[in-house]
Amino acid sequence: MIKILIAEDQSMVLGALSALLEMEDDLTVVASAENGVQALELAQQHEVDVVLTDIEMPQMTGIELAQELHRTKHNAKVMILTTFTRSGYLRRAMDAGVKGYLLKDAPSDSLAQAVRQIHAGKVIVAPELITSAWGEVDPLTDKERKVLRLALDGKTTEQISKEIFLSQGTVRNYLSEASSKLGAANRIEAARIAKQKGWL
Repeated sequence: MIKILIAEDQSMVLGALSALLEMEDDLTVVASAENGVQALELAQQHEVDVVLTDIEMPQMTGIELAQELHRTKHNAKVMILTTFTRSGYLRRAMDAGVKGYLLKDAPSDSLAQAVRQIHAGKVIVAPELITSAWGEVDPLTDKERKVLRLALDGKTTEQISKEIFLSQGTVRNYLSEASSKLGAANRIEAARIAKQKGWL
């Protein structure tokens, strides 16, 4: 029996995925979470073979969840199921050790099959994403990404510095560096460009 943890912030989608997977004789959903932080806690509490996660979720994204599971050497294989075809997301996901990347509009029977294949050690990626994924390299560091994401949320330099425990000068440097790398006129434009490319 393949034990699955699902992380998805839209409860209707979460319910549909659980129901779909539970219909399979060899798959069982052992836990479900509404954000990455909750998913990380549940992954430590339950025996989990496959973590099926969305990307954009509150508190911790699916990619950050994958990075953390990878960092802590958790045995579960991570599979991302998303609506986003941004090449930057796929690239970052693969760098984080993700073993599967499917789009939510894929046929429903392909989901269970992908879970089985990933569990067996294969890497599954939606074919339409493969060619575009390696076009552009993400120029941002993790710190630059973090400050840009907070800037996109409308936070001031002072608020960002308090939230991530860095001086305002350091935050300004990260924002300036990120804007320069992306050829943006200001932090908001830089954040918008990075988000569009899947780098946030």
